[in-house]
Amino acid sequence: MHVAVSTPSYQHRFCASLFAIAKAKKTTMASTSNSAGAFTTIQERVSFEKEIKKSKFIAIAGPIPDEKSAMSFLSQVRDPRATHNCWAYKVGDQYRSNDDGEPSGTAGKPIQTAIDSSGIDRVMVVVIRYFGGIKLGTGGLVRAYGGVASECLRNAPTCLVKTKVPMGVEVPFDLIGVLYHQLQSFHVEDIKQDYDTGKDGVSMVTFKVDFDQAEKLEDALKAHCSRELKFYRR
Repeated sequence: MHVAVSTPSYQHRFCASLFAIAKAKKTTMASTSNSAGAFTTIQERVSFEKEIKKSKFIAIAGPIPDEKSAMSFLSQVRDPRATHNCWAYKVGDQYRSNDDGEPSGTAGKPIQTAIDSSGIDRVMVVVIRYFGGIKLGTGGLVRAYGGVASECLRNAPTCLVKTKVPMGVEVPFDLIGVLYHQLQSFHVEDIKQDYDTGKDGVSMVTFKVDFDQAEKLEDALKAHCSRELKFYRR
């Protein structure tokens, strides 16, 4: 396990570390509909194609971490030769949709509804339409855009992503081996160690752990260490 050792001011470094992690989480992992510290997203880009009254509809869905990535995804998959490139995305509690020239509320909103109904987060769906000469009407457009978006997401492989909790613990030098053994068993990430704590024989170790493992890890450390440890959690 790789360990980064540093020596700047202990208090400043630890607070700055937690602030940076929290800021990153706020940007890329905004609150989700399940609000339990985990969300379901799709594993890879998927597509679904259907012809409806001579118009070709192609839905393309992809995982996105933030709004900037959504716009990048749109630029990659949109077809400037198509009649319409309509889309919607969801990143936590952030939603956006666009009708791209279709009557208001007949394309982007149905795609957004399909995303909501799927329970999938951090995802964007772009539906490309090539007009075939027959008008579908308001209801027909809603059913077409919402339908192909729903089918596209239904066929997508998904995965559960757990958010990470930044933690820190003050540990005596002679217990560092015990600490690292427990950290390995809980598969923590971004371990950093700071010896400049202002306390003799004490080191600060910071790391990130799955949100649903934080309390279990703390209990395990307390059980395996012969002295009381001081924990920090953001």
